Amino acid sequence: MKDSVVIIPTYNEIENIEAIINAVFSQNTQVHVLIVDDHSPDQTAQKVEALQEKYTNRLFLIKRSGKLGLGTAYIEGFKWCLERDYEFIFEMDADFSHNPKDLIRLYEACKDQNADVSVGSRYIKGVNVVNWPLSRVLLSYGASLYVRLITGMKILDPTAGFVCYKRSVLEALDLEAIKFIGYAFQIEMKYNVYKKNFNIQEIPITFTDRRYGVSKLSKGIISEAVFGVVQMRLKTILGTS
Repeated sequence: MKDSVVIIPTYNEIENIEAIINAVFSQNTQVHVLIVDDHSPDQTAQKVEALQEKYTNRLFLIKRSGKLGLGTAYIEGFKWCLERDYEFIFEMDADFSHNPKDLIRLYEACKDQNADVSVGSRYIKGVNVVNWPLSRVLLSYGASLYVRLITGMKILDPTAGFVCYKRSVLEALDLEAIKFIGYAFQIEMKYNVYKKNFNIQEIPITFTDRRYGVSKLSKGIISEAVFGVVQMRLKTILGTS
């Protein structure tokens, strides 16, 4: 995986950051990691800087001026990666909800199995979620059904945040046109990939809720997703996107 980089956006992940970085590097000694930190008050970025001495030329850090949102963090990360020679660019959470052991499975789907984008999916084989209350499971699964109904995408887990993109896919997208900043960003990215007829392959994973730190989900993020999906679809129908 020397041609790969894992982007991990962070905001107040001091309890997870060292462990997740160590876990990713333990899977493959050649993969790179890019942390995009939104000026975490808990000094997440400072911990990453200390770890850069251990992982020289493998661990990178973008420090941002404030809490600017998941979507903008990934867009900034994508641009950074595209300025370099990476062929496979991953999205991954910092809180171990995504198992680092699954990175190789997403990688192999894109490198060896003709996928342009591979998605770590919670809903390929039933509902593979651990430690979520029933209300959160219903919200997530209902959101997935809603997105498929509105957009026509066949992706079973369109809100998934564990993704591998081939470089050519990100180069084909207008990253400046991606506007959502919360979890709707994940839907918007997949919808843009879907409209360009790239091959999206879902890989079954088990999603485990965080043990440390606080979830970033809010009513505003949910609202953005609900109304944003309709907005995206209308723009496509009207030919304005």
